[in-house]
Amino acid sequence: MPITVPPGVVVNIKQDKVTISGPRGELHRRLNADMSITLENNSLKVSRPSDSKVHRSLHGLTRTLLANMVEGVTNGFEKSLEIVGVGYRTEKKGDNLVIHIGYSRPVEVSPLPGVSLIVESANRIKVTGINKEVVGEMAAKIRAIRPPDTYKGKGIRYAGELVHLKAGKAGKAIGKKE
Repeated sequence: MPITVPPGVVVNIKQDKVTISGPRGELHRRLNADMSITLENNSLKVSRPSDSKVHRSLHGLTRTLLANMVEGVTNGFEKSLEIVGVGYRTEKKGDNLVIHIGYSRPVEVSPLPGVSLIVESANRIKVTGINKEVVGEMAAKIRAIRPPDTYKGKGIRYAGELVHLKAGKAGKAIGKKE
């Protein structure tokens, strides 16, 4: 399936290295040398040398990586995180993020290169950038500071993430046995 290259995006292919630049920035990636990448009529096409399982897998991977690069330099990527819990909050300190999440000291998070952290409110964080992998990695690092608790649901979660809560101890709900 060809990838359409929107106007304003420049694609440069040199053997196994691809550079894509657009209005939001520039991305470089070294891809597998077995896959042949061609640019024709403002569309990128990936072709494989044989129908072996390895080449079929590499074909899909290469196509998806290129599509994500084109999407990143045109629109960018973003992940939203929510902080749930009484007294849990976040604030911006320069480029860094300071998260008060129930530990004895606040946790300071510095962004990875090419990523910006935006505090929408005291309990909402937005991670934005042009590289999908780096944006996802940064969001996962922030979430790993305190993942959602399975009993009360407190912690850092992705926006819209469904957290199944456990019932807890059965004896606590009924009362003490005499």
